[in-house]
Amino acid sequence: KIETNIGRVNYDHLVIATGSKTNYFGMQDIEAESMPMKSIPQALNLRSLILQNFERAILTSDLEEQRSLMTFLIIGGGPTGVELAGALGELKKHVLSKDYPDLDLRKMEIHLIEAAPRVLAAMDKESSAKALEYLLELDVNVWTDTIVKSNDGKVVTTAKGRQFHSDTVVWTAGVLGAAIKGLETATDKGGRLLVNEYNEVQGFDDVYAIGDVAAMITPENPKGHPMLAPVAMQQGELLGENLIRKTQGKELKPFKYFNKGSMATIGRNRAVVELPKFKFQGLFAWYVWMFVHLITLVGFKNKMVVLVNWVWNYINYDRGVRLIIRPFTKVLKKEPEEVL
Repeated sequence: KIETNIGRVNYDHLVIATGSKTNYFGMQDIEAESMPMKSIPQALNLRSLILQNFERAILTSDLEEQRSLMTFLIIGGGPTGVELAGALGELKKHVLSKDYPDLDLRKMEIHLIEAAPRVLAAMDKESSAKALEYLLELDVNVWTDTIVKSNDGKVVTTAKGRQFHSDTVVWTAGVLGAAIKGLETATDKGGRLLVNEYNEVQGFDDVYAIGDVAAMITPENPKGHPMLAPVAMQQGELLGENLIRKTQGKELKPFKYFNKGSMATIGRNRAVVELPKFKFQGLFAWYVWMFVHLITLVGFKNKMVVLVNWVWNYINYDRGVRLIIRPFTKVLKKEPEEVL
């Protein structure tokens, strides 16, 4: 049985696919004062906060407050952090000057902080170096080997004592498995449920976990598989087959992850792609990134709408109407990430 907010539900086979949630590594001030970006509501909140800060920057006569409102701090140099920093860099260079002609955008600062020695640490050093080059071209200040220790809502302090004054701090530095209550004995240090090669949760019968919430520890993968969408999709497909095979009394198939590669985009015409046998960067990599994301959309209509929008944005060099459709307030800053 599982307990839900609508009562108890009985099951014969339970599949847990609750994904992941933001990992703040126990730093409560960071959690309270930083913006996460793991869900659509959180992304909309971040969008509203950025636009509201520019509106406030126009109105204030305090130069220090204006600089803080126009300073953006992204903590975490993985794909999410790098892509967000690149998007902000493009807005600064090509878009915001049209929306805010009265602002001196030279005062706008974008900082990307990464604790590892390089950005995109999970990718090849060549891809990492190219991503850094693209970020610098977009006026992004990159700080590697830098660990954030605190955030009081106005000032972010690093382990080495450096301070950043910013009203917009985005946390993209880590994730935890969003395991449900009652399975704590089967979780690893990252909050993921320990599963065997058939995605069966350790110590439980007829309970399975797939995707980000599952940790399949093997000699080949001592840390488990990466928390990526392709892993979840492949595990889901195989588990569906195995559940049918189980009802038919057939032998189950073990999971083997097929790594199709990884990629990240850093603004217009800039991307890095790593396939099993090829690695490339630049314009062609950017086209590959768009093609892969386009074909994974559900439905022909969705694909065509997105494609037309992309082509128009590429020609027009804009990002559409920037309206504050849901004003952001600090009360909403902490998004509930606990699952049932």
